[in-house]
Amino acid sequence: MHASMWLAFKAVPAASSGRSIELDGVLACVTPAVPERSLPNSVLYESEDALEAALPTLAAAYEEAGIEAWTVWVPEHDERARTLLAEAGHKLDATPTAMIADLDDVEPPRPEDPAPDAEPSLRDLGVINDRAYDTGDSFQRILGDGPADPRHNYIARRRGEAVASVVSQDHRGDCSIWWVATVPEARGSGLAAGLMRRALADGRARGNEVTTLQATKLGRPVYERLGYRGFGTIEMWERRRATSA
Repeated sequence: MHASMWLAFKAVPAASSGRSIELDGVLACVTPAVPERSLPNSVLYESEDALEAALPTLAAAYEEAGIEAWTVWVPEHDERARTLLAEAGHKLDATPTAMIADLDDVEPPRPEDPAPDAEPSLRDLGVINDRAYDTGDSFQRILGDGPADPRHNYIARRRGEAVASVVSQDHRGDCSIWWVATVPEARGSGLAAGLMRRALADGRARGNEVTTLQATKLGRPVYERLGYRGFGTIEMWERRRATSA
């Protein structure tokens, strides 16, 4: 899962002319298009020693880029990283659950599952996620515009409107899942779960063996019904620039 996250986060800044910084064992996303959002300005690391060595450089790079909030993803057992970040001014912001499923055990698509848009767009993907998470136009600024790859971007429509999304990524046998969202008025209809079943079936057909994701408390029960199981918590330690009143 860590390798899949590394690949996915490395691609995030590129869509909006941002950049990624790779130090020794550390990856940092720098996305000036959304300086107020810490998720697209995420840091991953391979060891606590690597994180400790990189923290001053990372803080300077984010300050120079005008980033107001950035976050470091910390496995729950990394006590030293937690202490380092607290001393550097970071605060615990979220605790998503790491989840995994064997693709052979995932339920196949149902006949009633939505047929994904044959020509998905990055704009629709951004709008769905902004409406689902009430983030203004943040996701749209992250993702930009233009076509999205229909092999990995699943968008469901209702009466012509894009209302649910799922994105998959293949890496080393892992069909990882991202950007799961449903707009408020379409919730409870199983659209995202249906898109996931289709995405995971396609991922299995491409030769993947497992699927991973990071779940919020709200999303975890949905993923458990699909066959995922939790295997630990990843803490998100955010550093946010102080602003005057």
